[in-house]
This record gives sequence, C-alpha cells and structure tokens, in this order.
Amino acid sequence: MSLTTGQIHEALGLLLEKRAADSHSTVLGAGSDDLESGRRFLHSLVDGGWMVPDWPSEHGGRDADPDEASMISGALVDYEVADLYPYGVGLNLVGPVLLARGSAEQQHRWLRPIADGSEIWCQMFSEPDAGSDLANAGMRAERDGDEWVLNGSKVWTSRGTYSTWGMCVARTDAAQPKHQGLTMFAVDMSSPGIEVRPLEQMNGDRHFTEVFVTDVRVADTNRLGELGDGWGITVETLAHERATIGGRAFGGGDDSEGGLPSWLEAWNAAGHLCDPVARQAAMRAYVLHRVNQLTTLRATHLAHGGSPGPEGSGSKLRSVAAFKARAYLGKNLAGAAGMLVGSPGHLSFMTGPSMSIRGGTDEVQRNIVGERVLGLPREPSVDRDTPYSELKRSR
Repeated sequence: MSLTTGQIHEALGLLLEKRAADSHSTVLGAGSDDLESGRRFLHSLVDGGWMVPDWPSEHGGRDADPDEASMISGALVDYEVADLYPYGVGLNLVGPVLLARGSAEQQHRWLRPIADGSEIWCQMFSEPDAGSDLANAGMRAERDGDEWVLNGSKVWTSRGTYSTWGMCVARTDAAQPKHQGLTMFAVDMSSPGIEVRPLEQMNGDRHFTEVFVTDVRVADTNRLGELGDGWGITVETLAHERATIGGRAFGGGDDSEGGLPSWLEAWNAAGHLCDPVARQAAMRAYVLHRVNQLTTLRATHLAHGGSPGPEGSGSKLRSVAAFKARAYLGKNLAGAAGMLVGSPGHLSFMTGPSMSIRGGTDEVQRNIVGERVLGLPREPSVDRDTPYSELKRSR
C-alpha cells in the first residue's frame, strides 16, 4: 500500500533536518570533495529505501511504484541533503542499468553498496580520441580464459581517484563496425595496472581524472550485459545521465509554492534590480529558470515508470541554459566586485562553461532532439559500416 505525502514527511522528519530557506546545494560537486557526509546521509536512508524508493527492497529500495517514488523524491527537497555528487554515477546511472541488464548475482553484489554509500562508482567512457564520437572508443579487451585483459586510457572520468568500481566500455571485436564490437565491464579500481591522474579544472576542482589501464584483468563475471552489447548499454547509461542533469534546477527556491527563487530574492535585496536594464536581464534568467522547471516536469511525465528517452536531452539543454544565464548575470550585477575570486557566485561562474560539455555537449543534445524528436535527417556518417580496425585514427 502506497504511503501518503503526510506519512512520507513524518518518516523523513525522523531522519533528516528541515531545509532552511536560504540553504544552497553544490552544483555537481563544485568546490566540494566531501565524501563522508554523503555516505552518512545514504546510510541513514537505506533501511527505509528512501533514496532509491523504486529499487527492490532487498537492494536498498522499497519497491515503490512510480507515483510513490515521485512523491518521495519531491518530499526530500524539503530536507537538508548531503552533497551526493560523488555517489551520483552509482545511484543514477549504474544502478538503473544493473536493474535492467545485470544478472541476479551482480545486482546482489553491487546494488546495496551503491544505495548505502559504501561503494562509489565512476564512469569510464570518454577517451582522448572518443569524446563526442564515443563509439570510436579504442580501449582493448582481449579474452584470456575466464578473464579479460584491458589496455588503453580513459579521460574525464569523474571521481576516479576514490571510486571503488568503474563502469568501463571496451572494444572486444575490432573487426566489427565501431558501434558494434563494444562490451561493458565493471572494473575494480584498485586492480594492478590502473593509474588515475586528477585533472584540475579552471574552477579549482579536481573531480575529473584520466585513467591509464595496462594489462588489467577483469573476470568475465564482471561483464555487464552480453558480449557486444556495450554500445546499447552506453546509450542507455547516457540517457540516464542527461535525464539526471536535466532534472536539476541548480538553484534555491525550486518549489513553485515557495515564491521567487532564492537567488532572485538575493539580487533584489542587494538592490541589483532597481536598474531597469538589470531587472529585464534578471527576468530573462527567471524565465529560463521556470522553463527549465516545466521542461523537467514534462520529461519526468514522459519517462514515468520507464527508461528516459530523448526528452532528457531537451531537459539538459534547458537546465544548462538556465544555470549559465544565472551564473553569468550574477557576476555582472556585482559590478567591479564581481571580478574578485571571493565574490558571491564566483564558483558557479567558473563552473558555467563546463555545463555545456559534461554529460554530452550541447551540440550532441541538439542532434538527439533534432533527429529523435523533430524527425530531422541524421548527420552523414561515412564510417558507420566500416570495420573499426580499418578506420583512420590518431596514434
């Protein structure tokens, strides 16, 4: 029997503190490397299945139907939550894929540690020669009995320095075209032969890493899905990623019943909206914020109880546009003081450009919307049917 909204709040109120009106969350972990608060937060919720309510109860969920899961997610907004960016790949990407594609043994081994925060996952997809053209991934995986031997490198791997496991796509058959011959593996990040190097971003964060893989052995039992299913699992994982990023408003006051968003209230209190030109720019940012909220609601409705589709790409585009408009305008409104590193909103300003890249570039998202929503013709692809081993690549 599904819980009522009142019962959900009553249960959550025993576990969490109410969120203050001026509370601000981090933006994709920007400026934060706090692991312990997130682990404690997830551990406190796992027995009730509150963090991943639609997962089976045996794996840290509560077997909730889509309606109840949506109510729980909505209720959590009213409470103080930890920075869960370090745990996002596991909770939002790997977990759903394991539920759809993983064996019973894999689900039993990995889902509960994801739900309670005891194990962190990273996503090992992009490579130096395979970014937006991810199907060009060249990391090799060669069969050796009951194991696979992996060689190659990955880049822009979030949280690679302290992940327990990596979800890694590798090429198992170079004789097949590039979209085929790929297989997905779960790689133990403590394995001999793995070297992780942090990449410092211009906002000072070191979340992204490059990972060098040399003769790393992976048991066949850690293969996710069937041999050659890697591209399909990759596309499914990326759809979850875009839906997750697109489902965020990245700012305070996201509750439509709570009045204006907190960032707009702060601008008004600081006197920034007295100037009519600044006020008009602020209203443009607010409109983008509201459009983002409505787009997210629409995408959530379309994906209700199912896997996310191209609507996630539309949501991500709206979310990024709203975030960047707010971050850049906040700097401008501060005047000369906005040039200082310590000025309010500096971290968001420096994080802004990356929002159009992470989780798939804006250009990739527009292609997905154009082709899968608007029905526009696909972009030309001259190498789609060419065996990967015959493609010209940088060395």
